[in-house]
Amino acid sequence: MKHEMLIQELQEVAAQLGVTIRYERGDFEGGYCILRDQKILLVNRRLFPARKASVLAMAMHEIGLEDMYLKPAVREYIEDEIAKAARSTR
Repeated sequence: MKHEMLIQELQEVAAQLGVTIRYERGDFEGGYCILRDQKILLVNRRLFPARKASVLAMAMHEIGLEDMYLKPAVREYIEDEIAKAARSTR
């Protein structure tokens, strides 16, 4: 699945979970936070699609998707990104 499609799928999952995604400019990649009882996922708009998809996947994992149906390709992508992050922190 192409990164643009993954981004779209992950945005739909976020919407189902009541998470607002904001694309902003800045000196950050992105992440999940709660601001005044509102769930927000912030993503740097200048990132390449591959990195945007990775940031969204990591944030979706942080939110928790165990009980939610995801397309197999989307779930596999999230799991792959989590595994890459785990390897890079060793």
